[in-house]
Amino acid sequence: MKILKQTSESYSARYSEMLTRQRTELFRSPVFFDETPGLLKQHALSIDNYFQRCFESSHIGPRMDFIRNPYAIVALGGYGRSEQCVHSDVDLLFLFQKNVPSAADELIREIVYPLWDLKMEVGYATRSVDDCIFMAREDYEVLTSILDARFICGVSSVFTRLKDQVERKIVKRNAKKIIDWLIKRNVERHEDFGDSTFLLQPNLKEGKGGLRDYHTLRWVAAIKYDLQQIRDLEYQGILSQLEYNELMTALSFIWDVRNKLHLLTNRKCDQLYFEYQRPVAESMGFSDEKGESAVEKFLGMLHSHMAFIKNQLQLFLYEFGYGKKGKWRQSAQKISETRGIHLYKERLNFDSPETIVNDPELLIKIFEVSARLKIPLSREAERLVREFNYLVDDRFRMSLSVRNVFEKILILPAPTFNVLEQMLNTGFLVSLIPEYKNVINRIQYDAYHLYPVDRHLLRTVYTLKLFGESENEAPDSLCVKLYRGLKRKKILLLTALLHDIGKGHDGSHSRAGAQISAAVLRRMGYGSRDIDLVSFLIENHLLLIKIATRRDINDEETAIACARQIRDGNRLRMLYLLTVADSIATGPKAWNSWTASLLRDFFLKVLGILEKGELATTSVVNRIAKKRKEVLAAGRSLDGADVGTIFDQMSPRYIMYTDVQDIISHIRLYNQLSGKPLVMDVARDSELNSRTVTTCAKDRPGLFSKIAGVFTLNNINILDVHANTWKNGIALDIFKVNPPPEQLFEDERWQRVEKNLQDVLSGEMDLAEEMAKKPLIKKREESFVATRPNRVVVNNDGSSFYTIIEVFSYDFKGLLYSVTDAISRLGLNITVSKIATKVDQVVDVFYVRDESEEKITDPAAVARIKKEILAVLPDNRKT
Repeated sequence: MKILKQTSESYSARYSEMLTRQRTELFRSPVFFDETPGLLKQHALSIDNYFQRCFESSHIGPRMDFIRNPYAIVALGGYGRSEQCVHSDVDLLFLFQKNVPSAADELIREIVYPLWDLKMEVGYATRSVDDCIFMAREDYEVLTSILDARFICGVSSVFTRLKDQVERKIVKRNAKKIIDWLIKRNVERHEDFGDSTFLLQPNLKEGKGGLRDYHTLRWVAAIKYDLQQIRDLEYQGILSQLEYNELMTALSFIWDVRNKLHLLTNRKCDQLYFEYQRPVAESMGFSDEKGESAVEKFLGMLHSHMAFIKNQLQLFLYEFGYGKKGKWRQSAQKISETRGIHLYKERLNFDSPETIVNDPELLIKIFEVSARLKIPLSREAERLVREFNYLVDDRFRMSLSVRNVFEKILILPAPTFNVLEQMLNTGFLVSLIPEYKNVINRIQYDAYHLYPVDRHLLRTVYTLKLFGESENEAPDSLCVKLYRGLKRKKILLLTALLHDIGKGHDGSHSRAGAQISAAVLRRMGYGSRDIDLVSFLIENHLLLIKIATRRDINDEETAIACARQIRDGNRLRMLYLLTVADSIATGPKAWNSWTASLLRDFFLKVLGILEKGELATTSVVNRIAKKRKEVLAAGRSLDGADVGTIFDQMSPRYIMYTDVQDIISHIRLYNQLSGKPLVMDVARDSELNSRTVTTCAKDRPGLFSKIAGVFTLNNINILDVHANTWKNGIALDIFKVNPPPEQLFEDERWQRVEKNLQDVLSGEMDLAEEMAKKPLIKKREESFVATRPNRVVVNNDGSSFYTIIEVFSYDFKGLLYSVTDAISRLGLNITVSKIATKVDQVVDVFYVRDESEEKITDPAAVARIKKEILAVLPDNRKT
């Protein structure tokens, strides 16, 4: 017996060595991605050979009463589908006709253990046919694995019996229930892993558009049509030949990416993290070109293939009456009044291909009917649109009737599905606007833009349309009011559809986009008035957000300069709506409650100037005198405080831009100083989820940077700062900050912040020493993509009284402290500071003057500012 056992083990060891050589040889040579399906099948076959040899040579098998209780070794999952990637799991079923014998454990040790020694991920189950039927009926996860099952070796009749009973006893009796479960699980999975068709770090398997979507399509098709192999998708008429070929191209690309990811990480890995993207892209032959990196081209193609898989699954489910939120119950009572288009199974279709040839405008009319009736196109209709897109020529594009239909599509309320997405997916949008081709699947490789350019443009249009819906669904009530008051909504929607069409061109994408959009609109027959308006809006679509987040919007000079550039209240309203929709469609890093508040406040200031005229209020002297009376009247409640004397110590700028009640609160805080190094007040703003922290202390060099450093030590993120120095040497600084991470103990956190500030200012705490202990951790998980250099811009044109310093860098703990400390060492006083973003960089903006309260205009001094600030910024490209 011992000799037999050793012989058996030696057989297994020899066969595992053979398998190792085969796998090494198989993945040693590079292959084109279209060869990947054959590679996966060969890999599965080599593993099959191992099990077949082990089965033939087994010394355990013959002792298991093979005649009375035959068994089979069955491949499951991806291995069962012969889609075996490098380090994918090898899932096995040891299937017995009757009960599982006790010797099965020895069989597992004999066959499976050698593969574990090779570090292969092998999962197995030992079950009888009856066990499998029972478990598959109770657990549909087990059922889907059996749907993918493939016979490897043993007695094939055992395997055939299992498949037959599963089909008769489970699938046919519970088809609808199983499909409902598959779709529900699909939705849950998408919620967990996100939409891989635009994520910068997509999950190749579980995300929307990933391999699991393809698996779901296969499983549903197997239940509905008894699908046995992938080619049956074409043979059964589920996919056309063209769609099947496109599906195989998409799958081959994703499998190739997955293989290369497995080889790169030397393990099973389905998440395409940033650090793996360039090596994978280069291994697949992508290279950097001017205007687009290898990674951007690679991700663009990957997203394109994943989008195709996502769309095919959605179309397939729509055919069975399933939409994004369960079963479609669209009423079929409304029928299309457009000749050549009809309803079939609650989907829109063309009467015949001939009707399209006779009336090419049906290609756009079917999308208008879809938007109006809120019914998607059928799979066949989408196929015909793709097939007949060649009919969209310049004559078609210049047709007034085509333009009118297109405007209707833009203006109609947004349904639960996006008609513009159907136009994009079928290639019709590119046929209608050829300039769109340059932005299709164009990736913006940063953490700021969440979507490829083409999807971002459609989402911007969709967001604007939501402003026309009920207030409960719209994200901003001011936007609802403004949008509903617009008389030329179609022009704004056209602008939204085209505003980033200049991406990928040299120079400013806004300027390039304005020129491209002018050509598009000219071809479509629009007049010069409309073209000029769209061009202006596109060229300036970043104007408001840049000023609101990077400039002192309390300064009337800023608002007046912006008003002079825009010149018209209607233009401003459209620009504001476009800015909001663009920011929302970009992603959460571009739009939050704080950004929304800044933009809204600035918009209202500029609108007031345009409607009432520049400097509509009285002179500065009169305004200060009026404010003094109001403060004196409100300050009567302050016992023992000489409000008038304190007011006279305040700077004119502080008085003009601070509300009366805030001034009273600040006087109250000032009265508490009384010999203390510093006093502090914290006010909560639940609407904006922010805090206003006001500090009052005697002014001293580096005070601003010390406060910023203490905030950093306590993980307080600063959004905006207004520093005010009174004539009596008191510094009253107003910080807008995010709430502390742990709000349950927020009061204790603020008490610690105030104590730290007092200790730093009194000399009891060495801030530089404490900061040195805190690692400079980047806040962004996505720091790997950082490629833009640090930059310092010194601007003397943006303000009549201050020099504006803009610092572009990648965010890390202590950035604001490091920069403000450098500014302090340069002998400059900070009056206003704003923290903004530019793509995936942070932009710290400072309004400064020198010790003589003058702007810094000397070229040597300007150069020194840049040098000193750059010196404290780490070179992110080397990290």
